[in-house]
Amino acid sequence: MIKILHNNRCSKSRCGVELLEKSGKPFEIVKYLEDNLSFEELKEVINLLNIKPIDLVRKNEAIWKTEFKNKSLTDDEVIDAMVKNPKLIERPIVINGNKAVIGRPTEKISEII
Repeated sequence: MIKILHNNRCSKSRCGVELLEKSGKPFEIVKYLEDNLSFEELKEVINLLNIKPIDLVRKNEAIWKTEFKNKSLTDDEVIDAMVKNPKLIERPIVINGNKAVIGRPTEKISEII
């Protein structure tokens, strides 16, 4: 089943949900700010996206700027930072089987559904 890691306060994330609704395909909404991802779950998402952990970080978030910016972090430390501070995770992320995309722009979601 298709999954979307969703933050309802994000307009791009809401657009992603709307696109999935219009597709008519069944999907699950994962509210990752409420139901935090584990380290292993987030690592798997990053592997599906085929990116480095740092590429999933929202670097303009205040917590990143105050706590992590300009620090030399390992991949695992970056993942740990996102697990402990899920608002750092770029959104929306759509997962379909063994494929995943960051839905920015929203049209990228169409590539995997």
